[in-house]
Amino acid sequence: MEDAVPTAASPLRISLPLAYQQEIFREAYHEDTLIVMAKGLGMQEIVANLLHSYDAAGRNLVLLVGASELENTRFGEKLVEKAAISRAPNARGLLVINTNVSSVASREKLYARGGVFTITSRILVVDLLAGLLDPSKITGLVVLHAERVTTVSLEAFIIRIFRQKNKIGFVKAFSESPESFSSGFSTLSAIMRNLFLQKTSLWPRYHVRVAQSLETRKADVVELEVSMTSAMHSIQNAVLQCIEISISELRKLNLGLDIGDWSVDSALHRSFDILIRRQLEPIWHRVSPRTKQIVSDLTTLRTILLNLLSLDAISFHQYLETVLASHAPTNSLSTLGHSPWLYLDAADTLFSLARRRVYTGTFPKSLDHGAVNDAGLVLEALPKWEVLLNILDEISQSRHGGLAHMGRGPVLIMCHDRQTCEQISEYLQFASYVPSVKGESYQTENSRKYMRRKFTVFHAWKTAFSRARTSKGVREHQAASSKTELPTRKVPPNKRRRLRGGAQFAATDRDLGKPFNTNRLESFGNAEAVYDLGALSDGGVSEAPEFPEAEFEMHEPRDALIVHPYSTFDDSLLEEIQPRDVIMYNPNASFIRHVEVYRSSHSERNDTRVYFMYYGGSVEEQAYLSIVRKEKDAFTNLIRQKSGMSITLTADSIPGEDSQDKFLRTLNTRIAGGGRLVATSEPPRIIIDVREFRSSLPSLLHGKNITIVPCSLTVGDYILSPNICVERKSVKDLVSSFKDGRLYSQAEAMLAGYPEPVLLIEFDQDKSFSLEPFADLSATTTTAQSDLQAKIVLLTLHFPKLRIIWSSSPYQTAEIFEELKKNEYEPDPLKAVSVGLADGEDGHNLYAPTPMDILKAIPGITEQNYKQVVLEVDNIIELSSMGEKGLSSILGSEAARRVRGFFDTSMY
Repeated sequence: MEDAVPTAASPLRISLPLAYQQEIFREAYHEDTLIVMAKGLGMQEIVANLLHSYDAAGRNLVLLVGASELENTRFGEKLVEKAAISRAPNARGLLVINTNVSSVASREKLYARGGVFTITSRILVVDLLAGLLDPSKITGLVVLHAERVTTVSLEAFIIRIFRQKNKIGFVKAFSESPESFSSGFSTLSAIMRNLFLQKTSLWPRYHVRVAQSLETRKADVVELEVSMTSAMHSIQNAVLQCIEISISELRKLNLGLDIGDWSVDSALHRSFDILIRRQLEPIWHRVSPRTKQIVSDLTTLRTILLNLLSLDAISFHQYLETVLASHAPTNSLSTLGHSPWLYLDAADTLFSLARRRVYTGTFPKSLDHGAVNDAGLVLEALPKWEVLLNILDEISQSRHGGLAHMGRGPVLIMCHDRQTCEQISEYLQFASYVPSVKGESYQTENSRKYMRRKFTVFHAWKTAFSRARTSKGVREHQAASSKTELPTRKVPPNKRRRLRGGAQFAATDRDLGKPFNTNRLESFGNAEAVYDLGALSDGGVSEAPEFPEAEFEMHEPRDALIVHPYSTFDDSLLEEIQPRDVIMYNPNASFIRHVEVYRSSHSERNDTRVYFMYYGGSVEEQAYLSIVRKEKDAFTNLIRQKSGMSITLTADSIPGEDSQDKFLRTLNTRIAGGGRLVATSEPPRIIIDVREFRSSLPSLLHGKNITIVPCSLTVGDYILSPNICVERKSVKDLVSSFKDGRLYSQAEAMLAGYPEPVLLIEFDQDKSFSLEPFADLSATTTTAQSDLQAKIVLLTLHFPKLRIIWSSSPYQTAEIFEELKKNEYEPDPLKAVSVGLADGEDGHNLYAPTPMDILKAIPGITEQNYKQVVLEVDNIIELSSMGEKGLSSILGSEAARRVRGFFDTSMY
C-alpha cells in the first residue's frame, strides 16, 4: 500500500528574498517540524511557497488545516500568482472546500484529482471518518495556528485520524504566537504530542540569521512622542486608581485563589479580565455577588482606559454618559448591583474631567439656529491630530522640495482598529474645509471647527438621550446608542474604488507641491460601521457642505493617502501598496517588523520612512513595551522547554509492540443482553450526528478507541446501541430548546424510536457545575433558575421514560458513554438513520417548525427540494452566506439563482 502514497516532488525555485526565510522554507520542506516565529517575519510568504512547491509538483494531495477565511483568500491569490510566474503546468491553485461545496459527490471527485486543499475542519473530520477521503492517500498536512491544536480541538482530531492510517505522510506546523506555548504546564510538549511531531524550530526577532537579514537595511524610523493633555493624564491616573482598588478588593474577597498575576500592569492587557473570569469560573456559583460585580467592572474600566486615547473628547464624554446611565439605580433605597468603583473619589475625578474637556458650566439647553456658541465650550482636541497634520505637511514639502531621489508612492496611515480609521478619515475630510492659511493656528482652527460640528451632533444626542431615560428607560436606548459614532459624509457610490481590508483611501493632488487635499478622502468596504446620529437631532444637526462633483477624478495610486487598520493587515499589503511614507498612528510591534522585511526585501525601497507615534507616559506606551517583553520572555521559556524536553513517543514508535499487543488493547469484553460474556476484537462503535462534530466530544470518544460513525440522524445526536439514543444539550442550548419547544419534539421522537431515550445535559470544562451562572442573564436570578428547574421537572413528568444524565464536562461524558455501552450490542448505522421515518416521510417534520416555515418561505425553496437543504445546510444563516455555485449543487441552477437573489435584495 505504501507505493500508492503520493510523494512530493522537488520544490521549484522559491521566491523568498531573505536568507532566514529561505532557511525556514528548506527546513520545513525536508523535515516534519513545528516552526514558531515572531510576528511580522513573513510566515505567510513562507507557507505560500511551501504550498506552491507541492501544487506545482502535481500528483499530491496536501491539506491546509486551521486557516481562516481571510487566510484562504490570501493563499489562493498567492498560489495563482506563483503559478503564473513559474508557468507550472500541473499547478491548480488552492482548492477551497466549505459549505459552498457541500455535495458529497463533488468533494469525492475533487479529492480523487488531488491538489492543495483548504477544508473546513468539521467537513474534513466527517469526510475522513466516513471514508470519503482516504487518509492513506494524503501526501501531508500543513497546519496553521499550531497553538490551537489542543487535545479537544478538531485539528488534533484530524491529525490523529491521519496518523493512524498514514505513517509516512508529512505534518508541517506553523505558529506566530509564542506566548500561547509558554503558559500552563508543558504546553509545548503537549501540543507537539497532539501534532505527532518531535522537532521544534524557534525563530525570534533576535535570532542571529533574522538579525543579519533585517539589519543590513534598517528602517528609517522617526519616533514621535506625543504629550497627553493634563486632563488626559489626570483621567488616566483616576482610571488606574479605580482598577488598582478593584483588584485589591478582589484579592481580599478571594484569598484562596492563585492571584499572583492580578496587578495593574496585567490589567493593561486585553485578556486580563478574561483570565480573571477563567480562574473564577470553576467556583462561580460560590463567589459573592460583589466579586461578580467587580469582575464585570474591570472590563468596563479597561474599555474606558482604551477609549481615553482613541476617542475624541466629545465621544469619550458621550461614552461615559452611557456607562453612568447603565449603572443608574432602579431603586433609590437599594445599592444592590451598584459598581463599587463609582463611589470612589477617582471616579468623580474621571467624570468631571471628561465633561470639562468638552464644556464648562451647565449644559446648554438649546443651540441658536444650529450654531454653537463658544462661551463655555472647551472642545479639547486629541494631541495626535495636530501631529498627524504636521507629518502630512512635512511629507508634502519634502516631495515638493526637489528631492527627486526620494521617489513617490502612497502614504499609508496604520491605526489600531476600524473605529480609529473612521475617526481619522472624518477628521482629515473636515480639516480641508478650513482655508489653507498657514500659521501656528492652522491645525488648531481645523480641530476646533471639527469639534464644533461634533458638539452640535452631541447636543442633539444628549437631548434625545435624556428623553429616552425618562420615558422608555435607559437600557434599550443605551444598547442602540453606545456603539454610535458621529456621522461621516458619504461619497457618490459610482466614484468609489474598492480597497481590500476595509481600508480608508484618499486621492491626493497630482501636483505634490500642494498640501494633501483631504477633501477627496473616500471610505470603502465598511459602510455598516459608519454611524449616523442625525436621526436624534430632530433637524438640529448642522451638516457639513457636500463635495463638489468636480472634486472627484482619477488619481495615480502612488499619490494616494490610505488609512488601514492593523486587524486586517497581512504580509502582502505592503507589497501591494508599496508606500513611500508610513505613519503608525498607534504603536504595533509586529507591523514594524513587516516594514523591516519589506525594506530588506527591496533594495529600491530604501527611501521608505516610518513615523512612529505614541502617547508618552501612557498606558499605550506601557502596553506596547509589555507586549515586546512578553514575546521575548515567551521565546526564552520555549528555548528552555525545548532543551529539557524528552522525545515524544507515539504509539507507532513504542518498541516491542506487535499485532497481539494491538489486539489486546482493542479487546472489548462485555456481557451482552442475554447475560453471556462476549469477547470481540471489534472496537466499540457510536453513531454520531454530523452536526455534533462542532463539539469536542467526538474527538474524546475517538481517543478512547471508540469507532466513530458520522451520519445525518433524524432522531438523537448519539446512538450508543440499538436501545440507547442520546440527545446532548449544553445548558444554553437547553434553555433555548425549552423556549422554542424543540426539546419536546425531540423527546417525543426518541421515545417513539428507542426503548431507552436519554437527555444528556453537559456543562463546559473548568466551569461551574451549577445552573446558577446561566441564570445571571436574567434580571431576577432566583426566578430564572427556578423557572429552568420547573421546566425540567415538567419534562420528566410528561416523559417518565426519559432518562436525564448530568455531565460536568465532555471528558466525563466520554466516560459515561463508555460505561453505558458495556452491556449493549453495537448500533447499526442503517437502522439509526431510518429511525423515525414512516411511509412517505423522512423525519424532517421533527425539526423546529419556525425555522422550517422560514425556510419554505424563501423563493426557490419548494416541497421537493427543501429536504436536501435540511440535510446539507445547518441553519438559515449558513444558507444565506452560500454562493450561487454552492447552492446550485444542492438545488439546481434556477432555484439557486432565486435563493441567492432573495438574500441579495436590499430592503432600502
